[in-house]
Amino acid sequence: MKFILLSLVLLSTHVNASNKVFETTDWIADGVFTEGIEGPAVDRNGVLYAVNYQQQGTVGAITSKGKVQLLMTLPNDSVGNGIRFDKHGNMYIADYVNHNIYRVSNDALMQGKNVSEHLSVFAHNAKMNQPNDLAIMDNGVLFASDPNWQHSSGNLWRIEATGQVQLLEANMGTTNGVTVSPDNKTLYVNESVQRKVWRYDIDEKGNISNKQLHIAFSDFGLDGMRTDQQGNLYIARYGAGQVAVVSPKGRLMRTVKLQGKYPTNVAFGGVDGKTVFVTMQKRGAIEMFEVNTAGRSFAFINETLKVD
Repeated sequence: MKFILLSLVLLSTHVNASNKVFETTDWIADGVFTEGIEGPAVDRNGVLYAVNYQQQGTVGAITSKGKVQLLMTLPNDSVGNGIRFDKHGNMYIADYVNHNIYRVSNDALMQGKNVSEHLSVFAHNAKMNQPNDLAIMDNGVLFASDPNWQHSSGNLWRIEATGQVQLLEANMGTTNGVTVSPDNKTLYVNESVQRKVWRYDIDEKGNISNKQLHIAFSDFGLDGMRTDQQGNLYIARYGAGQVAVVSPKGRLMRTVKLQGKYPTNVAFGGVDGKTVFVTMQKRGAIEMFEVNTAGRSFAFINETLKVD
């Protein structure tokens, strides 16, 4: 499995080859992943990762269009959801079955093979419903959404760089997508069932304050979110078959029509950070489209390669 060394070259060959801005196409075909496909995240080498490759409880590594290999199988019947990377290249995976945040070191990922044996529990809290999506500040502080789908409610957690878990807010709506602004001063959290996106002020320690409604939608669900370098939100609109692009002031700027109807999450990648990858439930596929502005983490994860 040589995907670590070859991935950036392969992605640069296949991404940006012929796609027009905001025009979607398939990156990974139907049925390659299960209907539990989520994640997605791109590391400093240009490798795209998503959970539930071929079967539940796995993580797949995508090096180019249509090329996927098994990265790991999670232990104890765990099933992954959101994935994020810190500035050192370490991977974090939300496990919604066993209330864990798993960690895989950059050193392990650089070996370019199955890293199942290198997986460790970075954080755990039995009071979590099912940690769903993750966001990360430049200093390594993580945030985890924590929905309770049965009761249409949810929580918001902070995970310190030490792995210590702190409940920030309880009894919210069905918390799902979560992301940080480029200047690390705003945290966005959406509620799927309630169709609302909230914003908070955050300080350097990840404390939240000044909660305000950022935008609300009248139909369909909300799922994963990311920000670009201008602070615009890209929101997966579950059931609508769209990615909504929302300004830092809460204005809907555009909707990107997808081929499938059930997007679960988005991630920026490609050699210039201007490719958006969208995981598609039902299809078990990944769609992609080009944008004009690179993702927030394009500069955050690696100063040299600059990949989200």
